[in-house]
Amino acid sequence: AGTYTVSAVNTTTGCAANMSGNANIVVNNLPMAYTVTGGGSYCQGGAGVVVGLSNTETGVSYQLYNGSVADGAAIAGTGSSISFGFRTAAGTYSVLATNTSTTCQAAMAGTTTIAINPLPAIYTVTGGGNYCAGGTGRAISLAGSQTGISYTLYRGATAVGTAVEGTGSGITFGLQTVPGTYSVVATNNVTGCVRNMAGTTQIAIDALPADQTITSSASSYCAGGNGVMLTLGGSQSGITYTLMNGTATSGSSVPGTGTAISFGNRTEAGTYTVRAVNNTTGCVANMTGAATISINPLPAPYSVTGGGAFCNGGSG
Repeated sequence: AGTYTVSAVNTTTGCAANMSGNANIVVNNLPMAYTVTGGGSYCQGGAGVVVGLSNTETGVSYQLYNGSVADGAAIAGTGSSISFGFRTAAGTYSVLATNTSTTCQAAMAGTTTIAINPLPAIYTVTGGGNYCAGGTGRAISLAGSQTGISYTLYRGATAVGTAVEGTGSGITFGLQTVPGTYSVVATNNVTGCVRNMAGTTQIAIDALPADQTITSSASSYCAGGNGVMLTLGGSQSGITYTLMNGTATSGSSVPGTGTAISFGNRTEAGTYTVRAVNNTTGCVANMTGAATISINPLPAPYSVTGGGAFCNGGSG
């Protein structure tokens, strides 16, 4: 930098002269080097990550690059740090600073990298369904899984049990008894990326047939008689009632009517109970109580003897 002039000398005569005018050279400073900040990784489909610059100068504009391609508009320096906002494209980011007066440029210190972490693969929630009150519930499963991924079962917004680690094949969350809508959320154990699995499944509890009481017209009858009438104090439509003598079925099943029903006269001795089955759900319940029928033997038969004729006025 400085003011430049030229002096000329004739090499033969030695005559010298200063050339007219002068030239000034000024060295413009490059923009100060500041450090590129931010970057990192984010989960696919997320908002991205922020890229910034640790400090800036006024009168200098800063252009973000992804590789060799300018990313977004240049940002004017403020005298403090600046942000280029959330960036979603994977790549290596750098910043080029340009003095808006002198056009002098300088690359800022360092680079930062943005990587996109993939989400867990999607698998379908399976299982669930209805079960009869008092039963063991229904199993809920996932059609597939990945190693390094943990899978959490949810009922509505509530996590159920502990997470199950992926195996590379289908997994199960075991029998579930609480009614509700179930879903599964997968989490990558390394990146923390989360994804909802496909579909949901329902668990519902089917009520057992309402309890009714078996009654009998008597506890015993005489051998050779018509037996004992067995009835049920009430019934439900859509329910089938089967009379059992011990473990054996006794007669035909009787459909519920909404009122008391009769199984007719039973002639076999034994202890009778009633089993009710819901025709739609298949839920089974034993009705209250039991009725015992015993057969009373008749007196043993003996022969009538005697009789005959006697004279009027005799002793008979």
